[in-house]
Amino acid sequence: MKIEVEKSAFLSALGIAVRGASTRSAVQTLAGVMLRVDDGELELQATDLELGVRIKTEATAERDGSAVVPGRLLLDVVRSLPSERASLEYRSSQSDVEVISGSARFHLRTLPADEFPRLPEAGDANVVKLPGQAFVETVNRVARAASRDETRPHLTGVLVSASERQLRMVATDSYRLSVKETTLEEPVQGSLEANVPARTLQELGRIASSEGADEISIASLEHQVIFKLGSVGLSSRLVEGRFPNYQQLLPESFEHELRVSTPELLEVVRRIRLLAQKNAPLRMSFSDGTLDVSAQTPDIGEASESLPVPFKGEALEIGFNPEFLREGLESAEAEEVTLKLISPLRPGLIEASDDGAGSFLYLVMPIRLNV
Repeated sequence: MKIEVEKSAFLSALGIAVRGASTRSAVQTLAGVMLRVDDGELELQATDLELGVRIKTEATAERDGSAVVPGRLLLDVVRSLPSERASLEYRSSQSDVEVISGSARFHLRTLPADEFPRLPEAGDANVVKLPGQAFVETVNRVARAASRDETRPHLTGVLVSASERQLRMVATDSYRLSVKETTLEEPVQGSLEANVPARTLQELGRIASSEGADEISIASLEHQVIFKLGSVGLSSRLVEGRFPNYQQLLPESFEHELRVSTPELLEVVRRIRLLAQKNAPLRMSFSDGTLDVSAQTPDIGEASESLPVPFKGEALEIGFNPEFLREGLESAEAEEVTLKLISPLRPGLIEASDDGAGSFLYLVMPIRLNV
């Protein structure tokens, strides 16, 4: 393998590929990026066995071949090169890749190529194509509600479904539930339902935003899902286990429904949560026309703030995890939200409309308050 590359384009592609490389696997090769030149075309590949990235980039190829190089080291080397052009050559006799740019010369030891996993191919699987911007915006509003607890793997994913003119994503960690439905301008061909790791979708969102992808193609296999956007391919295992029936978690009716200003309530929550430390709840006390938001942490301090709300009826005090509440309000991305409440021990709901482009629901479990 011998190629010549333009530094900025190669650096951009390498930065994307490295996202798939492992940082903690006992298999050393998984920390590498494979440089593969086939028919004069350069492709970079990386995987940690859960997430795989492949990206094609421009290069002048003198000789086909492949080599696996430590990914983050190569990224740092390329970033530091003094010239806008560089050559990379795999030298099998020395088991290294020689990088030359200007007067700078590097020799990077390669990793065992025979241990590098083969990334899955879409083959003849059905492919669903979705608009890139709508897909990324939906991911960004839902994915952080997924669980990070690997002992409950079925909750670490986002349930992605698409059919006709609707895209829906659902995530839950059992303490909160986020549902975003997006109305598409054009109906999709075919349908999709897959429980995709939240990390995969977040990486996909970052890549799509940096690449400006107009369209994302999705092929769902038996145990894998493959995303394609422009020159980038992203493959991922699907989450094992059945995703909860989230519709059963949504209460059928609520005692109180209040329209409130999202920016106003969000700013209050952000301020008062500073004094909700050491797992202290954020208290929300509703009375006629008023909401008092307060927090208290022993040995640290307390805070409170009031704002007008259209509340009527018997006073209600409920407590929430301050970070969960903040994230729900941030994810609503609307000027106004509807707060729906039942009682101090029943979940609360944040609901937002996207002006005909879809809807957003965020259910959050309360924290029992000590009087």
